[in-house]
Amino acid sequence: MDIISFVAFTLLVAVIAWWSTRKTDETSSDGYFLGGRSLTGPVIAGSLLLTNLSTEQIVGMNGVSFRDGIPIMAYEVVAAIAMVFTAFVLLPKYLKSGIATIPQFLENRYGKSTKTIVSLLFLLGYAISMLPTVLYSGALAINTMFDIPEKLGMNPEPALWVTVWAIGIIGSIYAIFGGLKAVAVSDSINAVGLIIGGSLIPIFGLMKIGDGNVLTGLKTLTTALPEKFDIIGGPDSDVPFWTLFTGMIIVNFYYWGTNQAIIQRALGAKNLKEGQKGLLIAAFIKILGPFIVVLPGIIAFYIFNGDLANADEAYPMVVKAVLPVAFIGFFAAVLFGAILSSFNSALNSSVTLFGLDFYKEYINKNASEIQVVKAGKTFGIILALFSMGIAPLLYGVQGGIFTYLQELNGTHSVPILAIVIVGIFSKRVSGKAANIAILFSVVTYLVTLYVIKPNISFLHLMGILFVLTIIIMFVVSHFVPRETDYKQEYTKQVDITPWQYVKPVGYLVVAAVIGLYIYLS
Repeated sequence: MDIISFVAFTLLVAVIAWWSTRKTDETSSDGYFLGGRSLTGPVIAGSLLLTNLSTEQIVGMNGVSFRDGIPIMAYEVVAAIAMVFTAFVLLPKYLKSGIATIPQFLENRYGKSTKTIVSLLFLLGYAISMLPTVLYSGALAINTMFDIPEKLGMNPEPALWVTVWAIGIIGSIYAIFGGLKAVAVSDSINAVGLIIGGSLIPIFGLMKIGDGNVLTGLKTLTTALPEKFDIIGGPDSDVPFWTLFTGMIIVNFYYWGTNQAIIQRALGAKNLKEGQKGLLIAAFIKILGPFIVVLPGIIAFYIFNGDLANADEAYPMVVKAVLPVAFIGFFAAVLFGAILSSFNSALNSSVTLFGLDFYKEYINKNASEIQVVKAGKTFGIILALFSMGIAPLLYGVQGGIFTYLQELNGTHSVPILAIVIVGIFSKRVSGKAANIAILFSVVTYLVTLYVIKPNISFLHLMGILFVLTIIIMFVVSHFVPRETDYKQEYTKQVDITPWQYVKPVGYLVVAAVIGLYIYLS
């Protein structure tokens, strides 16, 4: 029964996505890469949430909360503030330039060499960290929930290879041959299912603990494990409290404001109003995220007495333990959709970056729109195969997949956010300064984290390096400034009239985040 409901829901989403996108012009770069610049607020919100709320997030964060408790929720709730900043400041600038990629914005601001360096950083980040972790965490969840190793008569690691490749092939077909709109539409449907299904896990978990009563279960949980609900966290916590003001801000502002895989949804907005609506709708829902991506890990710790060899198995194990059998197929289908969403998003963004920023720029400058799209698709196939080969090697990675992903992302998140922010707020910082700063940041971060290995959180390291990167940009520009002040041109590709309620709604989101921290402290 669970397999039937899984297949039925998965096919339903695929059919709806095909029907919704059958008239989209995928031979043009705007049609394929940006969904024809036709995305509305609710579609953008759904796609943003599901692109983010995938198995590397759900499985990974619940794995951390299993070990460390509630402080990991910072990744969720601080994200809401980052989305407000993007809606207020960054998105208006991006849409004014009519760009399809963040590197295109950086080319306008700094020059071609900066665009190329950042595109390369994005592609390396997707290939080495994001795509493999999505595939690995997804395969781990599906294998655990459906007992795939047992059904195949294989050990867990070999079975992981089978599932990784199955997910990768299906995801590649969606992303490479459907374009952004197919991804966004399927995301929106799965987002509803994931929020409903994801909410059922902690509810059923608390009912199991409280003998059928959710409130009794919550009281039992908080009484038995008070240390898991200390939001400040100790010095050995995965997220020490003071990192909220250093690396946590950088992680979230980079992810929601400059990460191509995420911001591409907002760049596909039909106008600024819809883009801002999408970001702020997603921000409100994001505040509720810890209920889905943190609480089940603590419930798993209670149910299994903290006795799991691999913390990343906490979420799929608790799903099996608390969810009625009739729901497992549906939830696995929604989770499968979430896996495809993040995989598709990173792959679609990689295809976009390669097609527009490498193929068109350096390989075939006279390429037609059809040739650019075709080259991007070919690159996407190669990248997908590469990721499928790496993903199973993450099995049992030290510290869990979520921490692995965040640490590695610091290589590119710090310099990219720094040059975008400086590029927007400064008119005189030069392209040479940006390039030197990127090189300094990447090399220093990797050497410090993996060679020197200081006894501080990698989040604090990111905060320190972010400040140093900005200082270097201004120092170099003092000696090698731009010849003229930067002036942004309005391309008029979309209407950039802001949503009239953007400020009051944004301030309300920020107040809600602060209130949540005060309540839990």
